[in-house]
Amino acid sequence: MLLQDFLQDEGFEVEVALDGEQVLAGIAEHHPDLVLMDVRMPKLDGIGVLTELRATEQTVPMIVMTAFGGSNLAIKAIQLGAYDYLTKPFDLDQISATIERFFEGRNAAGELKKVRGRKELPDPTEKIIGNSPAMQQVYKSVGRVAGSDATVLVTGETGTGKELIALTLHTNSSFSHGPLVKVNCAALPETLLESELFGHEKGSFTGAINQRKGRFELAHKGTIFLDEIGETTLGTQKKLLRVLQEREFERVGGVSTVKVDTRVIAATNKDLAQEVLSGSFREDLYYRLSVIHIHLPPLRERRTDIPELVDYFLQKHKYTDTAAAAGISEDALRLLMEHDWPGNVRELENTVERAVIMAQGGVVTTHHLVFNHIRSGRMMDLSELLSRTASLSDSLDEVRGRLVFEALAQSKGDRDEAAQLLAVPRSELDEELELAQSNGNLASHRGMYGNVR
Repeated sequence: MLLQDFLQDEGFEVEVALDGEQVLAGIAEHHPDLVLMDVRMPKLDGIGVLTELRATEQTVPMIVMTAFGGSNLAIKAIQLGAYDYLTKPFDLDQISATIERFFEGRNAAGELKKVRGRKELPDPTEKIIGNSPAMQQVYKSVGRVAGSDATVLVTGETGTGKELIALTLHTNSSFSHGPLVKVNCAALPETLLESELFGHEKGSFTGAINQRKGRFELAHKGTIFLDEIGETTLGTQKKLLRVLQEREFERVGGVSTVKVDTRVIAATNKDLAQEVLSGSFREDLYYRLSVIHIHLPPLRERRTDIPELVDYFLQKHKYTDTAAAAGISEDALRLLMEHDWPGNVRELENTVERAVIMAQGGVVTTHHLVFNHIRSGRMMDLSELLSRTASLSDSLDEVRGRLVFEALAQSKGDRDEAAQLLAVPRSELDEELELAQSNGNLASHRGMYGNVR
């Protein structure tokens, strides 16, 4: 058998089973490190073998192979515990790369077992994670101001955790027994935002069939969090200024003054000082909001916090409710630390959660980081790549082919790395290569971009 000879040449000890029943018997006798199994087998098919192993609670790493790559079969195999799923025809390099990924993950899992007992797990009650000098300054500012009733302006890029700071300020203030009322100022047009903030009287406008309290009134004796304050119009800003100065307002369509005792926290990802200079934000409101100013640094400026954040998210996003937290290999963690994270902590959390799912709750390796590729500290810019490889006269197939071969050129022919560059599954990249070969484009692409393996 070609596959058997190949694996033996690679240094593996190989046992052969001719049907599903022999597979189960061989597992019981030899306790293999890894099983490569065809779906179509006599007596008991591959899905039957996986089902039997699941029923007897046996954990055996499986790579399933089949010529029939239907979605139902693939999904069923993975759900039953298969490590990976390969469709025929596949080349031996693809098999070798898949096996290498498996053993890389297993070795990483072994290293994690050695250190996990010594490692202090993140405190699940902590909401703001990080011990970098930049975050220590943030904690000190929060500690100093939380107990006061001063208005606080929290600034920082999207995804840095401004809402968590607002929650922490509220929880540690004298207003903590009251509600924390949140308002996304960017989500509503000016006319609706005014009603949302200050409420309205019955009949004040079409559809106002009842009196309605606004968010400021609902936040009485508590805290109101005005997120994306930089998106408000000058008209709304004028009304907000009065509330901050006088702690009173009138509902829309009303004449009675409503007084409130409310802690105000505002947040924005904009530079409000620059907005003042451009005339799009009131200077008096800016000074009123920024009595206390807390700035959250972007994640790229506190990279030493990434390992702790990753540990926290691995604990938070377990594969199942009863599963242990997934681990992560050193190489995968290194790649995460090299990335610039334009989406900051929110992007990191989404990436970790997705990787845990792809690793099925095991050890996250570089192969599970399926997102815009991390390379030399920056993401792959596909728009830039398109501008180098495509023109409007090209067909979509031509553009797709050029993208694939450009990625292969950058990865020096490594298909797995090329797939990561393009943020697509390896199988999809292989299909594009087969299409290029069938269309006679493989030779020209090789001449343009180099050899492909």
